[in-house]
Amino acid sequence: MNCELLATCSALGYLEGDTYHKEADCLESVKDLIRYLRHEDDTRDVRQQLGAGQIVQNDLLPIIVQHGQDRTLFDVCIRLMVNLTQPAMLCFGKIPDDPVFRHHFLQVTSHLQAYKEAFASERVFCILSETLYSLLQLDWDQRQEEDNLLIERILLLARNVLHVPADPCEEKKVDDDASVHDRLLWAIHMSGFDDLVKFLATAQSEQQWSMHVLEIISLMFRDQTPEILVSAGQARSAEEKHRDSQELEALRQKESAEKHSRTLQRGTRHSRFGGSYVIRGLKSIGDKDVIYHRNLHNFKSYTHDTGKAVRRVPKRNRQAQESKVKRRSALNVRIFLREFCVDFLENCYNRLMYLVKEGLIREQTQQHDETYYLWALSFFMAFNRGNGFRADLVSETMSIRAFHFIERNITNYYEMMLTDRKEATSWSRRMHLALKAYQELLLSVNEMDRSQDESIRQSSSVIKSNIFYLMEYREIFLTLLRKYDETRQPPSYLKDLVESTHLFMRMLERFCKGRRNLMVQKKKVRRKKSRGAKKPSTPETSPEALAETWKIVEEELKAIGFQLSEALTQSVVPFDATSETPLEEQRAEAMVRVQDALLARLGPEALGLLRAAREVWPDGDVFGSADVDPEEELELLKQILHANLPRSSPLEPVVEEEDDGAELEEEEEELESVQVSETEFNFLDFIKRFANPGVLRPYLLLLKSYSKNTPHVNHCIIRMLHRLAVDLKMDALLFQLSVFNLFNKILSDPAAAAYMEIVTFAKYVLNRFFSLVAQNNKAYVELLFWKNVGAVREMTEGYSKEDKGKKPTWTEEEEEELRRLYEEHRHSEVPDIVETLLPLLGNNTRTRRQVVTQLVHMGLVDDAKELKKQKKGTQIVLWTEEQEQELQMLFEEYKDSDDVLGNILRKLTAKRSRARVVDKLLSMGMVSERRELYKKKSRNAPGKSSGKGMTEEEFLAELTQGVSDDFLDREDGEDKSEESEEEEDDEREMEESENSTKKSQSIHPTVERRADVGLMVKALQQEGMSGPLLWIQNCLNKTAEDREKDGFSQPVALVPLAEANEDAMDNKSFQRLLRKLGMRPPASEQEIFWRIPAKISASQLRSAAAALNPQEDEPKYGEEQERPRSPAAEAHEDEVSGEQRAQALRALLLARRKKHHSTEHTDPVEDVSPDEDMDSAIARSQEKTSTKRSRVLDEDNEDESTARMDVDTNSDADSDREDISAPVKRRRRMALIDEGEDED
Repeated sequence: MNCELLATCSALGYLEGDTYHKEADCLESVKDLIRYLRHEDDTRDVRQQLGAGQIVQNDLLPIIVQHGQDRTLFDVCIRLMVNLTQPAMLCFGKIPDDPVFRHHFLQVTSHLQAYKEAFASERVFCILSETLYSLLQLDWDQRQEEDNLLIERILLLARNVLHVPADPCEEKKVDDDASVHDRLLWAIHMSGFDDLVKFLATAQSEQQWSMHVLEIISLMFRDQTPEILVSAGQARSAEEKHRDSQELEALRQKESAEKHSRTLQRGTRHSRFGGSYVIRGLKSIGDKDVIYHRNLHNFKSYTHDTGKAVRRVPKRNRQAQESKVKRRSALNVRIFLREFCVDFLENCYNRLMYLVKEGLIREQTQQHDETYYLWALSFFMAFNRGNGFRADLVSETMSIRAFHFIERNITNYYEMMLTDRKEATSWSRRMHLALKAYQELLLSVNEMDRSQDESIRQSSSVIKSNIFYLMEYREIFLTLLRKYDETRQPPSYLKDLVESTHLFMRMLERFCKGRRNLMVQKKKVRRKKSRGAKKPSTPETSPEALAETWKIVEEELKAIGFQLSEALTQSVVPFDATSETPLEEQRAEAMVRVQDALLARLGPEALGLLRAAREVWPDGDVFGSADVDPEEELELLKQILHANLPRSSPLEPVVEEEDDGAELEEEEEELESVQVSETEFNFLDFIKRFANPGVLRPYLLLLKSYSKNTPHVNHCIIRMLHRLAVDLKMDALLFQLSVFNLFNKILSDPAAAAYMEIVTFAKYVLNRFFSLVAQNNKAYVELLFWKNVGAVREMTEGYSKEDKGKKPTWTEEEEEELRRLYEEHRHSEVPDIVETLLPLLGNNTRTRRQVVTQLVHMGLVDDAKELKKQKKGTQIVLWTEEQEQELQMLFEEYKDSDDVLGNILRKLTAKRSRARVVDKLLSMGMVSERRELYKKKSRNAPGKSSGKGMTEEEFLAELTQGVSDDFLDREDGEDKSEESEEEEDDEREMEESENSTKKSQSIHPTVERRADVGLMVKALQQEGMSGPLLWIQNCLNKTAEDREKDGFSQPVALVPLAEANEDAMDNKSFQRLLRKLGMRPPASEQEIFWRIPAKISASQLRSAAAALNPQEDEPKYGEEQERPRSPAAEAHEDEVSGEQRAQALRALLLARRKKHHSTEHTDPVEDVSPDEDMDSAIARSQEKTSTKRSRVLDEDNEDESTARMDVDTNSDADSDREDISAPVKRRRRMALIDEGEDED
C-alpha cells in the first residue's frame, strides 16, 4: 500500500476486540481518502489498495455502527462507502479487453464481493434503517438539503451492495442453502429496511426516490423466479404433483430404454477379438473398401471423422451463452420475499410503476433505466398471475400504452444490436427482457379471459381487439423469428419467443372464431423508385489532357464560325422552371454543365449552353455580357474548362414507373410512403406468413435440443409445424435433409416414448415425403435445399417449363437486322426511334423493352435513358420572347370568347400543356386568377341567354330559378373536372374528367340538400348545440384541406375531446344530422367513433360544412325575397317579369313552329295557339316549382329517393324532345356555379 494511504488509514483509528477506537483526526482522514479516490488512475490503484487493506470491514463499518451519533462523521463515511462500493463496470466503463486491465477489473470485483459479505450484518442495516427512518420522519419544510443527500446516499449504498455479483466458485452453495446474497436479504428484512423501501414506494411526498426504490427491489429479487416464490411455504397442489410424477416417469423410461439398448449391444459371449469386416461400397483412402476392426453393434455410428481433430468454431460464429443460472434460496428467505411481493402488489405496484413510467417518458432518468421497469412488469405480473390473479393489482400496466411502450423498446433494442456490434450482447439481454415483459402482458390478458367478472372479460376483449387490429402488434413475433440470430441471442430467448408466439396465435385463433368479419389495420408501403443514370467515366483533368481537349474544341468552334443550328439552340435548356432547386444553385449547375460539355469535347453544345444561360442570368455578367464578341466567348469557355468548379451529387428526381424498358440499366432507390387502410382479417392467410424458411429455422434449431426442452416448449414447436404442414398443407417445407436427420435421431432415441407428439408428427412428415417420391423422382434432390412457397408448389404440383422466365435470345441474323435498321434511322428526325424500329423488325413479337435492352447490350446506345419515351407537353420549359408575344396576342384576340384557354391552346405554335399556359398567363399578369380562364357563360336571365336547343321546361326553370339537386350535383362534378383539367397535362384530361364525373355521381347527394340540413341545424342550435356544430364544420373543412393536399383519402375519425361534443355525439338528433351529411357510424365493436368516409370528395366536404350555416346560405336562394320592398315595387316587378316571360315564350314557340314547318314534321304544337301553349307552359313551370318547394321543405324522416324520383318524373314528363348540346349544358352549369360563388 502507498505510504500516504497507509498513514491516512492508520489515522482513522483501531479495532480492539469488538470496540472501535477512533482517532482525533478521524474525520479529516476519511475526507482525505475521498480526495485520493477522486484522483486515482485508470487502473483504480487507490480502490484496489483500500480493498486489499480491508478498510471497509475493519474501519468504516465499525465507525458507523459504534459512532453513528456523530452525524458529520457518519455522513462522510457513507459518502466514502458509496464510492468504494460502486460497480466495477462503472469504474472501468466496460469489461476491459486488455489482459492487464482485465486483471485489475477482477481485483476490484473480488474486493466488492468481500464488502458484500461484510454488509450481510443485521447491525449494519439496523443503523442504516434507523437513520433513514429518522430522516423520513421530517416534514418537507423541516428537511434540509443535506438530509435529502443523506437519504439518497443510503439508498445508493444499499443498491451498490445488492448489485455486487455472486461468486459461485467461492461460495459453492447448493439450492436451499443460504448464500451471501440470501444473508444480505435476511439482514435487510430483520432490520426493517424492506418496510422503509415499501414506504418510499407509496408515500406521496417521496416520489423523487421512485427510481432508486425500483432498482433496490429488482436487485433483491435478482436470483428469484415468480413460480418458486408463489409456491414458497405452501403445500404442492395436485397438478404440480401430477406434473412432477410425469417428469419422473419420463426420466425412468428413458433410463430403462438406454439400459436395455446397452444390454443388446453387448455380445452373448466374451471375446477379446471383435473381428475384422470389410464395408462394401465405402472406399477408404485408396481404391479398396474400408476395413472395420470393431464390434458390429457400433457400426451405425461409424464415420470417417473418427479420430480427427475437432474443428475450432470462430468466436463470432459461436452460439450465445446464457447469462446466469437461477438458484433456489433458503426457505425462510423465499417466504419473506413472497410476503414482500404480496404487500408490494397490494399497496405499491400501481403507483410506483406509474411514477417510473412518467420519468421514462419525460427522460428524467439515466440511460437504460427502462430495463428495471421491464423487469418489474414481467416479474410482479407473473407473481400476481400465479398467486390467484387479480386484475386490479396490476391495472397500471394492463393497457395498450404498456404494449406500445414494450413494442417500441423491442424495436429499438434490435436496431441497436445491429448498429452497436461491440455491445450486441448487452442489447440482446435487454431485448430478451422486453420480450419477457411482452409475453407476461399476453399471459395476463389471457388470464383475464378466464375471470368470473364480466367487466374484466370485457376489458380483455377491448385490449385484444386493439392488439389484433394494429399491424405492429400482430407481426412483431413474425419479425422477431425472422431476425433471430443464434450467435447473439441465447437459447432461452428463443424458448420465450416460441412460447410467446404460440400463445399469441392461440389467442388470435380463438378471437377470430367468434367473429365472421374481423377488420384489421393494414399498412401498405408505397415505393417510388428514384432512378439515377449510370455515372459516366470521369474524363482526365490533367493539364496535358485539358490542353488537348481545348485544342479540339477551339478548332471545332472556329470551323463552324461560332454559328449554332436552330435545333441545337432550341434544345438547350439551362434551367428547369418546375424544379424546387433555387435559381442560384441552378446557375452553378449550368456552369458545371458547360464544363462537362467541354470535357466531353462537345464545343457547339457548350457554346449553346453558355448563350442560353446568359439570357437567363444576365445580371453580373457571369456568363459574359450581352454584346460579347466571339473571341471573348472563346476565352470565357477556356476559363470555364480550366476552373475548379464545386460539384454536388444530388438525388435524381423521383419519376413514376414506366413500361418502356428504360429502368433496366438504372439503379433504384426506394422512397417509402406508408398508406394505412382497413382490410378483412383471415387467420389462414396470417399463418401463411410463417411459411418461410427464415421462420422455420429457429423452430428446428430449438427442436434439436428436444431432450432438454420442457414438454410445453416441444408442444409449441410441434404445434407451429403442424399448422404449416397440416392446416396449410405445406408439409413439403419440411422436406429437408437436416430436418430428416433430426427426425431420424428422435425416432432412434431409446426414450422416444416420452416424446410421442414429436414422434407422431415426424412419422406423418416422412409418410408424406415417401408418397410424394412415388410421383416426383426429383424429390430426393430437393432434400438438399430449403424451399419457399413457390418451390413447394412446383415440387408437389409439377414443375413449370424450364425456359419460362428466361430472357428472350437474339440470333445473329436478328442482331444484324437490328443494327442495320438502327444505322438507317439513327440520323432521321423521328421523335421515337424505337417505335419506328418495332414494325420494321422481322420478329413482330419483340417488345419495346427487349429492343431497348438489346440496343444497349450491342453497344449501339450508351444508356437506355436515351431511348426513353418522351412525355407529351413536358419538353419545352422556357418561353422565348416570340412565344410570349404570340401568347399575348392570342389572349387579346380570344379574351372575350367563351373558351379562352381552349382557343389559345389550339392556336399556339409550340404545343404546351394546359398547366404551363395557365402558369405563364398568371406570371405575365394577363389574368389575376385561374377562374378567369374558365369557359365563360352568359347569365341565365331573359334577354341574355341564347336559349339555343333548350326546351320550354328548362327555359321556364331558368325564369323561375328552379334548379334541381341533380343539376347542382352535376355542376359540382363538372367544376371539379374543370379544375383538374387546368392542372393536368393534355394526355390525362379525358381520364380526369371521366373520373371526376363518376365520383360526383357515386356520392349520395344528401349533402347538397341544404334546406333539410338547415332545418335540422336550426333545431339543434335551439337546443344549445352551436359548439358541436362548429366543431363538426371545422373537422369537415380540415379534412377537405388534407385530402386536397395529400391527393388520397382515408376514413377520418370524429374524436370528441370536449365534454359538450361528446354529449352531442350521443344525441339522436345530432346523429341524424351526421347521417344526413354522409358520416358513417361505428361499424363494429372495434370502432367507437363516427368517421368521415373516404369516398366523400373535398368539394363535397366543403359543401357539407357550408350547409351547417343556414343563415349564410339563405341569401343564395332567397336574397331578393328577404330584402324589404314596397308594394308598388313588387307590383311593378311582377308586371315587368310577366311581360318578359310572355315575350320570351312567344318568341320561343314561334321559332319552334317555324323549325317544325321547315323540316315538314307534324307536331301537336301546330294545333295550339301561342297563347294557349304559353299558358300551359307556365302552368307546367309552376307545377315543377311547387314540386321543388315541397321537396325542399320535406321532414327529416322522409325518404330522399322518393322525393328525387318525383322531381325526375316531373322533369322528364314534358322533355321528350330535348335537343341540348353538351357545350351549351356545360356553359349553363358553369354560369350557375359562377353566379353562386359571386353571391357567396
